[in-house]
Amino acid sequence: MFRRRTQQAVDESPATANDAKSGGKGRPTPKRRDAEGRRRQPVTAPKTRKEAYRQLRERQAAQRARAQEGLARGDERYFQPRDRGPVRKFARDWVDSRRIVSQYFLPFSVVILVLTWVPFPNDIKQYIYFSVITVAWPVMMVSVLATAIWVGWRVKKVATEKFPGESLKGIGFYAAMRALQIRRLRFPKPQVLPGGRPVPAPAPRR
Repeated sequence: MFRRRTQQAVDESPATANDAKSGGKGRPTPKRRDAEGRRRQPVTAPKTRKEAYRQLRERQAAQRARAQEGLARGDERYFQPRDRGPVRKFARDWVDSRRIVSQYFLPFSVVILVLTWVPFPNDIKQYIYFSVITVAWPVMMVSVLATAIWVGWRVKKVATEKFPGESLKGIGFYAAMRALQIRRLRFPKPQVLPGGRPVPAPAPRR
């Protein structure tokens, strides 16, 4: 009788172990410290100062590339604080969508300087001085001043109607200074063309 019970216990014990093994994970649960250690990636510190400087330059170059791409897209996260916000964006788009007299002030000044440096004959030089410096230069200065005042007043007036409750501090001066710059040198870059059409996206590189 005892021999039969012992034999049954021996026969049933492997089955129980196999059931437990098939139903469970079949291995001990790893410790949290060991699991975190396997997830961590090995960090290799620079061995020399030259290698550390090279890694720093690579990181800075990647950051500059991301910033340039963000500026080209018009992402305000990469703008200066003075260029952020819907009011400032409206002022930029308003100026960029128009051909304003003041934006030709710098090219006109360069032309005048070139004309004064060219060694013309005396009679031609006197005519240039009279027609350009005595007449055209004052007319251009008055036009630029009048345009700056009109741009600042107009942008502030429209922004007041379009953005009630928003801070408009310095918005007129901001728009007037942008209108004074050459279009290709404006920063942030224009997002609209003259006439109001959006700037076309650059073609993908091949």
